[in-house]
Amino acid sequence: MGFRAKIGLEVHAQLLTDSKMFCGCSTKFGETANSQCCPVCSGIPGTLPVANRQAVEFVIKTGLALNCRVAERCRFARKNYFYPDMPKNYQISQYEEPLTFDGHIEVAVDDQTVRIGIRRVHLEEDTGKNFHLPDGTSLVEYNRAGVPLMEIVTEPDFGSAEQVRAYLTKLRELLRYLGVSSGNMEEGAMRCEPTVNVVNDETGERTEKVEIKNLASIRGVYEAVKYEIRRQLRAVEEGEPIRQETRRWSEEKHETQVMRSKESAEDYMYFPDPDLVPMAPGADWVAAIRAGLPELPDQWRYRLTSEHRLSAAEADALVATGSASYYQAVVDLGAPPKQASNWVMGPLTSELNARSLPVERSPVAPAGIAELIRLVAEGRITGKIARDVFPRIFQTGKTAAEVVAAEGLEVVGGADELGPIVDQAIADNPRAVEDYRAGKQKAKGALVGAVMRATKGQADPETLNRLIDERLGTG
Repeated sequence: MGFRAKIGLEVHAQLLTDSKMFCGCSTKFGETANSQCCPVCSGIPGTLPVANRQAVEFVIKTGLALNCRVAERCRFARKNYFYPDMPKNYQISQYEEPLTFDGHIEVAVDDQTVRIGIRRVHLEEDTGKNFHLPDGTSLVEYNRAGVPLMEIVTEPDFGSAEQVRAYLTKLRELLRYLGVSSGNMEEGAMRCEPTVNVVNDETGERTEKVEIKNLASIRGVYEAVKYEIRRQLRAVEEGEPIRQETRRWSEEKHETQVMRSKESAEDYMYFPDPDLVPMAPGADWVAAIRAGLPELPDQWRYRLTSEHRLSAAEADALVATGSASYYQAVVDLGAPPKQASNWVMGPLTSELNARSLPVERSPVAPAGIAELIRLVAEGRITGKIARDVFPRIFQTGKTAAEVVAAEGLEVVGGADELGPIVDQAIADNPRAVEDYRAGKQKAKGALVGAVMRATKGQADPETLNRLIDERLGTG
């Protein structure tokens, strides 16, 4: 039909500050209802807000990472609407004068790179939360009211649900690397509201924009956008009107459903907040924030593939799990890049996942993995022993050398030590000896296995294989 989707996104990310946006109340998640409130965030008349400097810095940091311009001067506005979870009956936000604006980010889907414009990255405060009980009563919880939010608004540059999913995955990864937001959607720390319509570039025909509210998972956003595109294309084909409205996503029915007619900016009656002075981030401050930006995910991917010769899949895994800097520390301690990657993404990640720990809280420092790799390289332990030792150093905090020494795990590598054990294995396995001499290579495994069992896996593989071949005249 010549129609294509046009999708824009608003992402709200809770910032990792200890206190709220305009008061000193805690932002800790999961505390007793209404235990983290004060007259300011409860909207008591006569109270005055004071902006959280760290929240401002976090938004500037994110804006710079998204190639945005930082405003020389900006200010807060009052966004007026009347819900029970808004104790002041307005939300302090930014609109016409955002803190950062005019940026972009690139996402790749199916080997095609798309540039997504970032209209603005600005600050606002979160609202409270309504709870509607089965008996018909409702409760309001204000712990979240006033928590600092960063809103990231894109241009309508997405053409598919797949591009939206790739962007959200990349954005969440970026926020975590910057250390400005956890991005934990299950805790409400990142929420997304897509706006969808379809247009015909040749005729100029287009449907009205539909906003889908408060989606709390990347999969949910993907499914909702995909459904909404299909719904609007079907409506165009059948000649049905699409109204400008706000919809919700039903996980049960797998469809978007009408909530209300969509508001416009005029409905919110924005006007400058008289209690907050305009902000003017100094050039020196902005320069210092820019200089302090960490290595970002795309930069890590380039370094891991170009400098360390890792595959794109290996680099993606290290970056996606937040393990890139840990991995780099292991390499800096002398570990070969490929082996370091295998250890970080294998045993380390397995132990961390089993305990739901981020890599930053790993009880095994990079030096611990580097030491294990070195012990194997020096022939003091086998690779199998190293894998057996790792959970013990993870649980006890001991070094690999301490565990190996305490449990007598060093390789049995000398011919004098291994020779008698090999002879016994040959004597005990005549069928395997006969088959191996007849050219059946797999038969050697029975002899190797017998020696490994006798040495509790501590036989040096190279010496073991050499001795078997020497004894049987097959070398």
